[in-house]
Amino acid sequence: MYNTQLDAFVCAADCGSFTKAAEKLYISATAVMKQINALEEHLGLKLMERTNHGIRLTKAGESIYKDAKVLFEYSQKAIAKARLLTDTAETTFCVGTSMLNPCKVFMDLWYQLDDAFPGYKLHIVPFEDNHEGILAEIGALGVKYDFLVGVCDSAEWLSRCNFFQLGEYRRCCAVPYKHRLAGKKMLSLADLHGETLMMVKRGDSPINDAERDEIEQNHPQINIVDTPAFYDIEVFNHSEQNGYLLSSIECWGDIHPSLVTIPIDWGGTIPYGLLYALKPDPDVFKVIDAIKALRGYNNPAPGHP
Repeated sequence: MYNTQLDAFVCAADCGSFTKAAEKLYISATAVMKQINALEEHLGLKLMERTNHGIRLTKAGESIYKDAKVLFEYSQKAIAKARLLTDTAETTFCVGTSMLNPCKVFMDLWYQLDDAFPGYKLHIVPFEDNHEGILAEIGALGVKYDFLVGVCDSAEWLSRCNFFQLGEYRRCCAVPYKHRLAGKKMLSLADLHGETLMMVKRGDSPINDAERDEIEQNHPQINIVDTPAFYDIEVFNHSEQNGYLLSSIECWGDIHPSLVTIPIDWGGTIPYGLLYALKPDPDVFKVIDAIKALRGYNNPAPGHP
C-alpha cells in the first residue's frame, strides 16, 4: 500500500491543515490536497474532512494513519539494517543483544581476549524479544549477527544455529510481588499446590518437558498454563497481571520489577552460551577457539571443521 501520497496524508494529519503540511513538505497547499485526493481515489476511501478548525480524520483515515506510521517505522528499520550490513567491515563482529538475551556474557569474554584480535572491533545490534519473531533472529545468524548469547534448550533454535555452551543457569520460579509465596527463600512443589504455574508448552525443550512430567504425574494440584514456546516481556506481564507463577531462570531476576525470582528445590539447571551460524565465517571459529583456550575447554565447538 505504501506510496509517496502517504507522506502528504500523514504530514497533513500531524499538522492539522494543508497549509502547514505544505510548509513542512516544501510544496504548495494545492499539491498536498491533490496528493491526498489521489490517495483517497486510489483506496476508494474518504480519509479526511474539512472543518472550521482545519481537517479531521474519518474513521477510515484514523486506521490508515496508524498503519502508515507503523509502515514508516518498519521502512526506517529496514533501511538501517541494510546500511548496517553495508557499513560493517569484514573485521567487525556483530553481537546481538536484547532484554532476555543480553550480550554482557560475550562482552566479558571479549575484554579478556581482544588482544588476540588486533584490528577487530565489535558492533552491538539490539533486537526485540518477540516470541513470534525470535526464530527469524536466530536464522539471521551469519547475516545480521555473528553471535548471540542465550539460554538454549530449544530444538527449534538448535535446528537453526550452532550452540557453544559456556555454563548453566539455575532454574527458578517468578512470583508476583504481593503473592503469598513472594517472601519465601526457596520453593518446593508442595508450596505450589492450588496455584497456577505458567510453563513453556510441551515439545521443544527436554528440560521443560521433564519438569512438566514431574508436576503432572506427582503434583496434579498444580494447574499448568502454557506460555508461547519462547518468552518475551508479555509473558512476564501476563504472570504479574493474573497472579500466576512463572517458570523462570536466575538470570531473568530483574526482567520485571513486580516479580520476585525464587530458587526451587525440584529444578536443575539449563545451559547458556554462544549461538552462531550453522556455517559461520572462519573468524567466528577463531573466537570460539580463543574462548576455549581461555577457559581450558577441550571439547570441539559444534560445526568446527
